[in-house]
Amino acid sequence: MRCRGRHWPDGGARARCKGWSSRAARMRPEGRSGFFRAKGKTVAERTRGSGRWPTRSGMEHLECCARLLRGTLVRAAVRRYLPWALAASMLAGSLLKELSPLPESYLSNKRNVLNVYFVKLAWAWTFCLLLPFIALTNYHLTGKAGLVLRRLSTLLVGTAIWYVCTALFSNIEHYTGSCYQSPALEGVRKEHQSKQQCHGEGGFWHGFDISGHSFLLTFCALMIVEEMAVLHEVKTDRSHCLHTAITSLVVALGFLTFIWVCMFLCTAVYFHNLSQKVFGTLFGLLSWYGTYGFWYLKAFSPGLPPQSSSLNLKQDSYKE
Repeated sequence: MRCRGRHWPDGGARARCKGWSSRAARMRPEGRSGFFRAKGKTVAERTRGSGRWPTRSGMEHLECCARLLRGTLVRAAVRRYLPWALAASMLAGSLLKELSPLPESYLSNKRNVLNVYFVKLAWAWTFCLLLPFIALTNYHLTGKAGLVLRRLSTLLVGTAIWYVCTALFSNIEHYTGSCYQSPALEGVRKEHQSKQQCHGEGGFWHGFDISGHSFLLTFCALMIVEEMAVLHEVKTDRSHCLHTAITSLVVALGFLTFIWVCMFLCTAVYFHNLSQKVFGTLFGLLSWYGTYGFWYLKAFSPGLPPQSSSLNLKQDSYKE
């Protein structure tokens, strides 16, 4: 192959050889960035415009939110005092409702957006966001698929708790209730023996209605906070897609937790009576403590999120 030299004003020389296409000449590394220039644009510039990658400013805002939420929800003090804070706010809100009711607002309407699209589907939202979060963080720390599946069984336990408690609440309301002609509880309709029949005939069913919102929002908020404790140990490369996925899930779970706490407070000040909210919150607290505070500490259980003392599991998996 014949080559000819070409001198540049700075004294250097570049060899241009026959057989090199102009396209190949342009496809050279640009400094230390690691991106390649093609058709006058870097790969990063072309993909950024096409929407394949998040922009730098968008990722920075996401990471900023994630840092704020991690600094708030991952603290051990939050896991320690949040149950007490929920119980105290429920009592304070209930007393406020009984002694000095707040004026009606958008949040006191059961058809508000947060209640219809979030609270009514609280366990579905919690399940769908915790599933990839637990899978990614636990596999990143332990490296064992079996342990990840074991930890994911916490969601099956939570589903069973949600199903059993809501069915129990419905049965309690059924067996303690009666059908009335008006909301003032006048004129008992003895011919209607179920809530569905009563409502179908235009009646009003009244029984001991344990607050399902107080139960489920308490349980979901505490479960999310417990699972996010794993973030103390998670360290990822910012250039890796795993970092983006975990950061996005942290932001989503953080905002979801704030929605649960906010709607729990709204339930306390606007809906149900004191005894119904006390039982609902108590069921939520007992469900959380019975799992994360007692059963998950045992060997035959889904276990707690990986902490520093359990990270040797990853090393043991490599030895095997």
